[in-house]
Amino acid sequence: MTDREQYEAGPARGAQIQKEGEKWTLILVRELRHSPEKVWQALTDPAHLREWAPFETDGSLGTVGTVNLTWVGTPQVSKTSVTRADAPSVLEYNDMRWELEAFGSGTRLTLWHNIDRRFISWGAAGWHICLDVLDRLLAGEPIGRIVGAEAIQFGGWQRLNTEYAKQFGVETPAWPSSAPKP
Repeated sequence: MTDREQYEAGPARGAQIQKEGEKWTLILVRELRHSPEKVWQALTDPAHLREWAPFETDGSLGTVGTVNLTWVGTPQVSKTSVTRADAPSVLEYNDMRWELEAFGSGTRLTLWHNIDRRFISWGAAGWHICLDVLDRLLAGEPIGRIVGAEAIQFGGWQRLNTEYAKQFGVETPAWPSSAPKP
């Protein structure tokens, strides 16, 4: 059995939401066993992003400027403005903000992501898995990214979606009728 086949997502944890009318922000906090510098590289370098993130970029997110960003599973390329890149502590682009702070011998990583309130539990489940994959990648035990339709097919995603919906006090989103059933 491969490491990927053995991977099982842990319980929903380290997440909260901020509500401002229809604008909801998912806040995920994860303590990683790696230095802020190492985590920063994984958050900003296109080669690293392809190993764990739900999107790809054609340039580094580590400097203020514009890059093209493509979410996995969508053909649409988005011009993305990196508005803040204070290595290795704060990264902001589009509707996301990452903060990294030294914590013991590792990093406390906090993600703020504005997500349509109807899909806040989906986003939490997806980012939960992405951050698990990131942690393993940085530990030298890569399992390959699990994102998009593949993540939804993953049994742990279904459980996490339900757990986060319950934690946030929201309905589990209805499965789109055109989407393949998990």
